[in-house]
Amino acid sequence: MSTLGKPQRQHRIARLLEEQMISSQGQVVELLASEGVVATQATVSRDLEELGAVKVRIPGGSTAYAIPEHAKERPVPEDHLRRVMGDFVVEVRHSGNLVVLRTPPGSAHVVGSALDRASLPDVIGTVAGDDTVLVVCSESVGGDAVGAELSELAGLDV
Repeated sequence: MSTLGKPQRQHRIARLLEEQMISSQGQVVELLASEGVVATQATVSRDLEELGAVKVRIPGGSTAYAIPEHAKERPVPEDHLRRVMGDFVVEVRHSGNLVVLRTPPGSAHVVGSALDRASLPDVIGTVAGDDTVLVVCSESVGGDAVGAELSELAGLDV
């Protein structure tokens, strides 16, 4: 038996919900245990909430957990993005329609993922390395404006 990190555990839970009808959190705990993964009911409850899982009525009148398509692409709330930016971004620079974010080593992927999930309208995409995130911005807005917005989110002086 092993304890997985949250992303790996949530991935397994999402896969289980796609593969079979699961009607209770206890059933999720048991199915994870059958795969050698240790998780408490409280942890599973939080994971289901974060995944956006809802109970739906299935044929026969009973209910089962499901993750709606829109929940899989649910944007990150701004307060979460602000926290991630404030915790990890130490420098923001821009050039043309690009913004470069510097983070401590090993942290860039966290910032890049949060930005991708936030679906900011002027951000086309991100590329994260070890300690650097490259943010590609729409040409109509440019890196200057997006850089200022990201600096503000990170709590850095503009």
